[in-house]
Amino acid sequence: MSLPFPPVEPVTLDNCEREPIHIPGSIQPHGALLAFDRLGRLMVMSANANALLGLELTPGRAPRVADLGGDADVYAAVQQAVTSLGSGDSMPDSREVSLNGHDFDLVLHAHAGLCLCEFELRDASADRLSSFARMAYRSMDKLKRQPGIDRLLEVAVAEVRAMTGFDRVMAYRFRHDDSGDIVAEARRDDLEAYVGRRYPASDIPAQARRLYVLNTLRLIPDVRYQPVLLLADAGHVEPVDLSHSVLRSVSPIHVEYLTNMGVAASMSVSIVVGGRLWGMLACHHMAPLAVPYAIRMAADVIAQLLAASVQSLAAREREAVMARAALLRTDIAAQIVQGREAQDVLAQEAPALCESLDCDALIVGLNGRVRLHGPVDEAWAARLLTWLQARDRALVHVDRCDELPESDGPERYCGLLALRFDAPRQGWLVALRREQIETIRWGGKPEKELMHGPLGPRLTPRGSFAEWRETVRGTAVPWSDVALETATLLLDTVSRVHADRVLELDRLRSQLWAVLGHDLRDPLHTLSVASIVLDRQNAADRITTVIRNSTNRMQRLLRDLQDITRLQNGLGLALEAEDTDLAALLAQQLEDHRATYPDTPLDVSLPATLPARLDQMRLLQMSANLLSNARHHGSGRIGVQLTGNAGHARLRVSNPAEPIAPELVDGLFDPFKRQSISNPRNPGSMGLGLYIVDQVAAAHGGSIRYAYEDGEVVFVLELPLAPPG
Repeated sequence: MSLPFPPVEPVTLDNCEREPIHIPGSIQPHGALLAFDRLGRLMVMSANANALLGLELTPGRAPRVADLGGDADVYAAVQQAVTSLGSGDSMPDSREVSLNGHDFDLVLHAHAGLCLCEFELRDASADRLSSFARMAYRSMDKLKRQPGIDRLLEVAVAEVRAMTGFDRVMAYRFRHDDSGDIVAEARRDDLEAYVGRRYPASDIPAQARRLYVLNTLRLIPDVRYQPVLLLADAGHVEPVDLSHSVLRSVSPIHVEYLTNMGVAASMSVSIVVGGRLWGMLACHHMAPLAVPYAIRMAADVIAQLLAASVQSLAAREREAVMARAALLRTDIAAQIVQGREAQDVLAQEAPALCESLDCDALIVGLNGRVRLHGPVDEAWAARLLTWLQARDRALVHVDRCDELPESDGPERYCGLLALRFDAPRQGWLVALRREQIETIRWGGKPEKELMHGPLGPRLTPRGSFAEWRETVRGTAVPWSDVALETATLLLDTVSRVHADRVLELDRLRSQLWAVLGHDLRDPLHTLSVASIVLDRQNAADRITTVIRNSTNRMQRLLRDLQDITRLQNGLGLALEAEDTDLAALLAQQLEDHRATYPDTPLDVSLPATLPARLDQMRLLQMSANLLSNARHHGSGRIGVQLTGNAGHARLRVSNPAEPIAPELVDGLFDPFKRQSISNPRNPGSMGLGLYIVDQVAAAHGGSIRYAYEDGEVVFVLELPLAPPG
């Protein structure tokens, strides 16, 4: 007894995403299907099989050679497939056979406990296989020589069209949201161009996408075909899984979709990369067109070659990006390890980081201080860092404007990739992407509409595929897997070396307290001795100088400590600008220096007067630190030269010494320098002097620089004669 498999429920567009298209219960009429179990019994057959093949088969029996038209080749192929099914092998195979004077392509595969044998009528034109093989070889050779993905797809559509004869062959490339763009096309001259148009993800439901991955080639020779039902033995109640079938019947929704496009025959070849539907070659013909199996397999091989080439090109591009990112990470880590502040290093490397992370702007925050690269509103950046801190995640990425705090600045950023490298001190590196205002050229309006279609009043596929434009706002280009991987590795590197640097700073601060305790004992002891001398003899002038110098030294030490605390906590330096004469102020300090260090000669050049408006105590602090640096790190005379020109004062302090090693120059103005800590001539120093000079000069709108000239180490301090606005 033979029973047909009717559809489970009527198919409509609103339930098409649940349609079991792998078990339609019917096939297309350009072929016949026979399905055998492990014992060789015919369990399922298409209703047209006996008529098309010229046989008299009945479900439930194991056919003999005579039952298969007396063709030993057909019988052997079936028996071999059944044997493979019994051993558990999946056996895709194909061969050319003849039955009752008709030529067929016999396609065999095993699936779900059945051996499916599908017979496709062969067109007479299929005999030109030798010339076709040469064409296929040339096509694949062309593909292998293409340098990029875009060119690869352009060549592929041209070659597949020449090979198959379709009126139009298009290359789809799917996006992250499964919508697809037509990126290449070969077509008949009188057909409208579709290149550049996008089609929504709903055009390919999830279950269809799964089948496109499992069975990479799909042919519909005549869209207007009448489905042929499958008949089964009464004891076989499970529907036949046609996932791998070449004759599987098509969803009526897809038929209607193609009909609306004016397409009479179609073929699709999947481009599967990494187990995911990356793209597709879609072929359309305006009249029925049967493409022989051998030619279809050649097109499938081209698609597989395309997939391999895409994967290779993508891997090569990824390796290049990751290699550049690794070099940048190594450079950043080396600078932090050498003693530079992580925020300063990241801000300095902002252009390279923007290129590596493919972003438009950067924010670097640490301890309440914010450094910006690119047109970013500072107030919005501060709000953004507060928003990130509340999320309590080390890596945050978004690509929608409505997920971020509202911006008042001129630029609107919708993409964010944030890396938290220091949680306690609120250390963040934030990459930003601008809003992507995009005009999408849809292939017809993508929304479903309620109308009367061939299947009655319901939601129907698009009836028009004319270009329909839509402007999309409020999003940024999504962060790719490569960008996220790059960010993760960068976060790991910066977090690790920055944490090591913070631990080292804590240790060095402990040493600083010990050094300050030692350095404060010296002037206190001097004051104690001076008081005893004052009691015993009349040496008021000399003792007064000693007391003043010791007091000044203690004040400098305490002020340095206070400044370091403020700077490390992000509070900045307090300035009290007032009118003064730089020349007179510096002359008095140099006299005190001579009295305190009579063994260190000074070579001084000062103008008669140099009026300025700045913080007097800060100037004395900077010059004292420069003199101390020259005394401890040099030998012989110290040169001091003060000049004024074009609204700026220039203080030059020099001393004979060996040049500073090139690898140490970049960190000269950083705190707690290793070379200062290990200096045998000044074992108590923590390397804070030049750091404080640099920070005080910057607070005045000035600068400090190092040079080596004529055997001397030279530091040049430049300050505006009037404070910046």
